[in-house]
Parts: sequence; C-alpha cells; structure tokens
Amino acid sequence: MSHAVNDEALDIIFRNAHTQNAWTDKPVSPAIIMAIYDLLRLAPTASNMSPARFVFVTSKEAKERLSPHMSEGNRAKTLAAPCTAIIGYDLKFAEHLPKLFPHRPEMKNIFSVPQIAEPHAIRNGTLQGAYFMIAARALGLDCGPMSGFNPEGVEKEFFPDSSIKVNFLCNIGYGDPKGAFPRNPRLDFDEACKIV
Repeated sequence: MSHAVNDEALDIIFRNAHTQNAWTDKPVSPAIIMAIYDLLRLAPTASNMSPARFVFVTSKEAKERLSPHMSEGNRAKTLAAPCTAIIGYDLKFAEHLPKLFPHRPEMKNIFSVPQIAEPHAIRNGTLQGAYFMIAARALGLDCGPMSGFNPEGVEKEFFPDSSIKVNFLCNIGYGDPKGAFPRNPRLDFDEACKIV
C-alpha cells in the first residue's frame, strides 16, 4: 500500500506554487485559518515541543498596527493581503511539555534552561512555520513569506510583555497570478546534497 500523495497534490504544494506578491480581494475565513493550524500542529517537532505561536492579522485596524514595522518593499503587499500570519516562537514552550510530552514530564526542567530552550525554540518554531505554508497551500491558499520587517517593533505591538519572539511573516490568501515572478533557479542535487 502506497502512502504517497498524487502528482496533483505535489503540484499544488511544491511544483506550481510560487511566492505571491499580489492578492485578490477574496477573504481568508477564520474556518480555513483554524484548518491550517489543525493540520500543521500534527507535524513533528522535537519532544513534541510545539514552540510556534501565531497571530493572524486580518482586520484593517490590525494591518495598520503592523504596517509601520514592515520594510518598504513589503508594506503594500502586506496591506493588500487578506491575512498576514505573524509566526513566532515561545522561549517558554517548556511550560506546556507536561501536556505535550506526558510520558516524560521531566523534559520541562531540561528545556526550562534558556540557553537550551532558545535554539530548540528557533529550530522547531521554524519547522512549524514551514508546515504552516505547506498546510496553507494544501488547503488551496497561496503564500508570501517575508523576513523584511522590524522584529522588535512587531514583538512590542503583537506580543508585548511575553516570551514570544517573531521568526518571520507570511501573507496568505488567494494570489493574483500577475503578481508572481517566474521561478528562480534552484541548486541541483549534486550542488546541495551528498549521499554517504
């Protein structure tokens, strides 16, 4: 029995997907935002730590709070996108480990050490950010990930007085094909990989 997805799914998630820069005015519903999270949360992280935290910016008022923290090249497309996901990671993710990793609740103590917690939070939070984009594409949305923003400003605005740090932002919605650029070259297998 094969568990591989079909070619159509691979086209949607990888082959035909492009970073989107322009958007239609079709909204992204709360139901689909919740469906994205319900998929991505099932994907693996070390010790099931699940450090990613998400804020989905959809309202005009929230976009106006986000806008001053965007780089000039990302501001207009972020304001035009129906939803911008702020993808962060919680440095205090260990507080949830007794629930998330119940067969080894003592892991909370190991990851309560900041020098140990931070690289794990960054690494696994980034994994969850990638899972977010795969889930969004699988559910029919387009993605526009970005790192051109002021993280300190976004943290102060959306995660005040918390242990959450911002990793990257990702616009999601239904892309206008006119805003997608041709795919840039990628490294060939032999340029990026080695089998030993």
